[in-house]
Amino acid sequence: MDTKILLENGTNELEVLEFKLDGNAYGINVAKIKEIINYQEVTPVPNAHPSVEGIFMPRDTMITAIDLKNCLQRGVSEPGGLFIVTNFNKLDIAFHVDSVVGIHRVSWREIIKPGTTISTSEDGVSTGIIKFDDRLIIILDFEKIVTDINPETGLKVADIEELGERHRIDVPILIAEDSPLLNKLIVDSLHKAGYVNLIHTENGQQAYDVIQECKKEGTLRDHVQCIITDIEMPLMDGHRLTKLVKSDDETKDIPIVIFSSLVNEDMKRKGEALGANAQLSKPEIGNLVRVVDELVLANR
Repeated sequence: MDTKILLENGTNELEVLEFKLDGNAYGINVAKIKEIINYQEVTPVPNAHPSVEGIFMPRDTMITAIDLKNCLQRGVSEPGGLFIVTNFNKLDIAFHVDSVVGIHRVSWREIIKPGTTISTSEDGVSTGIIKFDDRLIIILDFEKIVTDINPETGLKVADIEELGERHRIDVPILIAEDSPLLNKLIVDSLHKAGYVNLIHTENGQQAYDVIQECKKEGTLRDHVQCIITDIEMPLMDGHRLTKLVKSDDETKDIPIVIFSSLVNEDMKRKGEALGANAQLSKPEIGNLVRVVDELVLANR
């Protein structure tokens, strides 16, 4: 299946691959997918996490295979089905699924945010739900699934300690991140680095609303001198937010840092075309602080 469908930059759309496990419909952002291949025999890894089926090496690249059914506490997958081979947070990982249905192009405005009865910041593995006429597609939080298996793949908050002694910095920074857990980790990390004047929002739309309100009140520089944004967010994604900010004469000079698990070569080209000042993969929280320092402190 061709997963290289091209989307125009900043349209607030995404491609979602629908797949099946035990007859239930789940989804993954096509931007995370490298390829879809038939199931291959894997080599078990001693003392590995129960959800890790093993490793295999297609085309001389070692890939970890994860039993997604086991991750979702729906039993253990039998040999067969498909591997969805992904790349995010600089990791190549194959997820074992039963079958693939197809690809849907949707707007981020069509993504329903799970309620707290379905997903909490601590244990939820759903980032959104798409409603079709006859079914619901649950978009899974693959980053959290992998981090739960191996916490070392998550945000490297310890990197902040390596920055040494920091002083209080009052530069106002606007953050757009839909994951409550990651939002808190980013805010806490920036606080430790001395940045205390932070506004954190849950998606690009909320962040853009803050910008528009500040423009109306004439307080833009008081509240927004740098923007840190994820890419994948409901209502408005980070690319759309970047496009809107950089195409407005009043806001185009505000530095934007895209901080996302999706930052790869293709995504970097998209971000550059939209005017992003920097783009970092999510584990690099220490580098995020260094980049923000360079962008906001250089002219002070």
